[in-house]
Amino acid sequence: MTTVDERIAQVDFNADGLAPVIVQQWDTREVLMLAWVDAEALRRTLTSGRATYWSRSRQEYWRKGDTSGHIQVVREARLDCDGDAILLLVAQHGPACHTGTRTCFDTTDLGAAVGEEQS
Repeated sequence: MTTVDERIAQVDFNADGLAPVIVQQWDTREVLMLAWVDAEALRRTLTSGRATYWSRSRQEYWRKGDTSGHIQVVREARLDCDGDAILLLVAQHGPACHTGTRTCFDTTDLGAAVGEEQS
């Protein structure tokens, strides 16, 4: 197994030193939220078993649930094929969204046309 530093070094962080994290409920695969990490937030997530992110608006680290009690217990973390996005599978306790809803993706339907499958 590679070290934590070697695993973090595989991530292609953007010009701001950040990578997007897609957060899913581990057992249902429900998409809960999108957040951002820098190398330190990713290190904290991988080594503590609790999801830690970088707040772009507050310019500080936040461990999910420390103020709300709605924690995310890490089950798995995966890097995409390009190395520039992370999939975090968690056990979500309580709402994931800061608005108090289960997921951040349950509000606006953009009305996409439904495509047809190709045979």
